[in-house]
Amino acid sequence: MFKQVHQNIQLWYQKNGRHELPWRQTDDPYKIYISEIMLQQTQVKTVLERFYFPFLEAFPTVEDLANAKLDEVLKKWEGLGYYRRARNMHEAVQTVSPVMPRSVEGLMAMKGVGQSTAHAVASFAYQTKVPILDANVKRILYRVFAVKKANEKQLWQMAYDFFDKKNPYEFNQALMDIGSTICSKKAQCRVCPLESACLGSDLNPHDYPEKKIKKVVPVREHSLYIYTYQNKIALEQRKGEFLHGLWGFPLNENQDFNAKDLGEIIQKYTHFHLHAKVYTCELYVARLVYFSINELEDLALSSADYKALSLYLK
Repeated sequence: MFKQVHQNIQLWYQKNGRHELPWRQTDDPYKIYISEIMLQQTQVKTVLERFYFPFLEAFPTVEDLANAKLDEVLKKWEGLGYYRRARNMHEAVQTVSPVMPRSVEGLMAMKGVGQSTAHAVASFAYQTKVPILDANVKRILYRVFAVKKANEKQLWQMAYDFFDKKNPYEFNQALMDIGSTICSKKAQCRVCPLESACLGSDLNPHDYPEKKIKKVVPVREHSLYIYTYQNKIALEQRKGEFLHGLWGFPLNENQDFNAKDLGEIIQKYTHFHLHAKVYTCELYVARLVYFSINELEDLALSSADYKALSLYLK
């Protein structure tokens, strides 16, 4: 049914695929795994220019990452966001070190690895004949089959129905490239190698998938305190699920009337926006850890805490 479009995709990828990407220049499952985790909810340009190479330089093997301290991993991840990915990855490699699993099932048993990530690593490292289902591929499938809504099970069925078993590696890589460049939010059907088989292109491709109603992002208001003592700054290590493992300034302390108001910071997260008033005062708090300015350079802080620190250092 899709034989001709599979040939079109194969030819398109040979000519237009992003073959130069470093994770496409290797079959090392660890390096491919790192790229897949980094690329979740993050642009290729950001990962390529700022994070991929420094991270692998610090942790070149599964064993190196497994033996590293969480603080070290988070510091190298700093600025990439969605820190749960880094924590899960650090924990996951400890269960498989010194080598990555070879099967999809083994990969999926790793913490933080879903079916699509497992399929991607298996496909790109081991040439396993399985489809992938990232956000770009999902958009393509909605349009090819002219489906406005589908659950995960239905999307996987479409992925298998459309899959090219003869060229699994090139097919999966090509779909990611086509989804990010041609069949993006603004579809360019006339230059798309899928057009002949795409039901959505005959209608209005932008109707697929059905647009989600944007939710109002809640605002959380907090007070953030920068305590100092003997020329050192106090931090605490986050314990909750959000930003767990990162160092930061304490929130929502009892108002200290001797505290100086430094201003306000705003940090936008996926599920909420943080508005925090920043205060500072000289006070020793036993439960906190005090660091010199130079020592802070070795710690991983969130973007919000860096904004607060910049207010203090003005």
